[in-house]
This record gives sequence, structure tokens and C-alpha cells, in this order.
Amino acid sequence: MQEKLIFKPEKLPQDFEYKYEAPFDELFFDVAPGVSINGLHFYCEKPLGLILYFHGNSRSIKGWAKYARDFYRYQYDVVLVDYRGFGKSTGKRGEKAMLGDMQFVYEQLLKKYPEQHILVYGRSMGSGFATKIAADNHPRYLILDSPYYSFIKVAERYTPFLLHRWTLRFKLRTDQWIGNVNCHTYIIHGTKDWLIPLKHSEKLQQLNPDRITLIRIVGGGHNNLPSFHEYHNFIRDILKE
Repeated sequence: MQEKLIFKPEKLPQDFEYKYEAPFDELFFDVAPGVSINGLHFYCEKPLGLILYFHGNSRSIKGWAKYARDFYRYQYDVVLVDYRGFGKSTGKRGEKAMLGDMQFVYEQLLKKYPEQHILVYGRSMGSGFATKIAADNHPRYLILDSPYYSFIKVAERYTPFLLHRWTLRFKLRTDQWIGNVNCHTYIIHGTKDWLIPLKHSEKLQQLNPDRITLIRIVGGGHNNLPSFHEYHNFIRDILKE
């Protein structure tokens, strides 16, 4: 029941062919027997770095790939990956296992990219995965897009009568991990996000204020930040630093 409420995956047949105008490669990360993480790698000549993009709780990288252009337009490679049960990725979902998958992906990318050239980007649900990766490694920057304080806080908002601290299988404690992130963190959040309110990001910033910059997109909601010029201006400024 929890998985159906949290995850809204789009599943793709293994022979599905991705088609995009920008040059890309399809990736498969074979984590363990029966576990394969599917990804897309958008590349450019002489990249300035790599964006590792963790998407939200719905769809698959087939749809999320359109956001890669926000980064490769500034001469950055982009890798997007699907979680277990999303798209072509396989394996039984569980928080520890899924976090392990993303660490495996990160380590594979380190074979091609210097770590100081890797930026980790987490969107909504993906912000928890991104924060854990940044806490356990040393990327150049961490960028969080509409993040939550913890999954527990999100669940309490919608079903306050349940004891989520003990019953929730997926806790994704961004609040615990962000204090261990050594690189600078940029948080981008809309002021009219009713799904995950701005206060989640404000509380995260308070946990490590010297290393977290909070960027408020005035009027922005949960799913429309790329429609604001300010969002693209901030992304440009971060990548050009």
C-alpha cells in the first residue's frame, strides 16, 4: 500500500527505443543479479562537468529527459537514472537497496569523470537520494529542487493520525544526511509549492546555513519551476561558477 502511494512509475518494455534530438547513449548499470538500473547519458564535446540527475516519484526517464537540456546547453553532460521498477530498471524496491543502487551508479561514473566535476541534482523525491550521495561522497555541488525535510514529515502532513516514524518503510531522512554534505548546496523552491511547502527547504537550510544557499522562486509551484526565467538564471549562474 505504501509503495502504491509513494511511487507512480511508468514501466517501459526492455526493447523500448529512446529517441531525442540531442546526442545520447543508453546505459545499464548491473548492480546485482536481477537488478539493473537503466539510464540515459546526454553528452557534448569537451564537457565542463557532469550532472547526475535524480528525478521525482512519477513517470520514467523517458519523460524526465526533457530537463537534460537545462544543463547540456551550458556544456555539461547529463546522466538520468530510473529507480527500481521505473522504466526499464528492475529489482525489488526498498530504501537501503535503492540508495545502494545510486551509490553504485555514482561509483561507475567516477571511472570516467573526476569527482570535482560531478554535480548531483535531486528533484522532489530524488532530493533524498541526491543528498545521501553527496553526504557519502565529494561531488562539486549538490542542487536540490523542491526537496522535503524528510519523508516522515511529508507523510505526517497528509495522514497525521498514523505513526509514520515506526510504520513508514521509506523514510529518506534528508534532514539527517544534509549535515554530512561537505560541498556547497543550492536549494531551489517555489513560494507557492502546496505539495511540499517552502518551509521544508527553510528547515533544511537551518541545519547547515553556512553551506546551503536557499533560492526562492516567487510564485513557483511544485511542478512548474522550469517555466520561470529565474530558475534558468540561477541554474546558469551555478553552472558557470
